[in-house]
Amino acid sequence: MTAAPFSIRAFAQDRAAASAAEFALVLPLLLLLILGTIDIGLYAWQINQAEKATQTGARWAVATDMIASGLQNYSFASAGGIPQGTVVGVSAFPGVTCQSGGTSVSCTCAAGGSCAFPLTASNTAFTALVTRMKQIDGHITASNVVVTYGWSGLGFAGDPNGPDVAPLTTVSLRNMNYQPISTLVFGVQVPLPTFAYTLTMEDGSGTVSN
Repeated sequence: MTAAPFSIRAFAQDRAAASAAEFALVLPLLLLLILGTIDIGLYAWQINQAEKATQTGARWAVATDMIASGLQNYSFASAGGIPQGTVVGVSAFPGVTCQSGGTSVSCTCAAGGSCAFPLTASNTAFTALVTRMKQIDGHITASNVVVTYGWSGLGFAGDPNGPDVAPLTTVSLRNMNYQPISTLVFGVQVPLPTFAYTLTMEDGSGTVSN
């Protein structure tokens, strides 16, 4: 029995395994589409997580010890020369921003402002805040969290029951990234937007919040 002679025409018209070849060509695009759909859902989920963590962090920040600990016991009446019982003006309290510097937390006066009160920061209060936020979103690190205390016009100099100012407290979540499954091999990440949530300071003292 001899083999049939090779024919270019017959080879070109041979449809054997054509379906397998077509599937092999389409498979990468199909996988990319599936992974892309999953990534979109996970990206939205991570945004939701980060947003909820920011809201929870703001609630924690206004109901527990102030991170800007220099404000907690500072008397704008006796030390700042503001008449007892009057509102602390924005010139005396222009605002404070607190954030992690790596090994410790530091607070700085608002740009263009002058702060006569101590710009001390509580590492314990900041760590407690980040820990609470991580319970909602485990991707958060201390370097992602920024807390700002802004002037609100609330409170009064010489308040015997708490801080003389009740600032607008903003917790921000910055520089967060999402790692898509579809780009995992290449290590390409997608940045998340900046999140921020603001509440008015309550008692500024305590270790528990709902």
